[in-house]
Amino acid sequence: MIREILEAAGYTVLASADPEEALRRVGAPDVPIHLLLTDVVMPRLSGPELAKNVRIARHEIKVLFMSGYTDEALGLHGVLGAGTQFIQKPFTADASSARCARRWTSPTGG
Repeated sequence: MIREILEAAGYTVLASADPEEALRRVGAPDVPIHLLLTDVVMPRLSGPELAKNVRIARHEIKVLFMSGYTDEALGLHGVLGAGTQFIQKPFTADASSARCARRWTSPTGG
């Protein structure tokens, strides 16, 4: 669903089935990637771990986390640090594309 929403908003989306595939895509430096949109909780590798590895390989990529858990719940359990960019599921098409646009154009990384 999120892929269709972002493509309809004019973004080029490189979807990955799992964190390992995402890391392989990031390893191709000739492919421009501006934003990593990842779920927080995933099997084998968490969203924060994926983001850390992505930022090691390509420090310029900005990160936006999404989750069905509230940001308060994730923060209380130490999953996301203060100031982490986050969008809570479920979200509308307008909210997700607007949030991605704000994150993509924000001056800070991570």
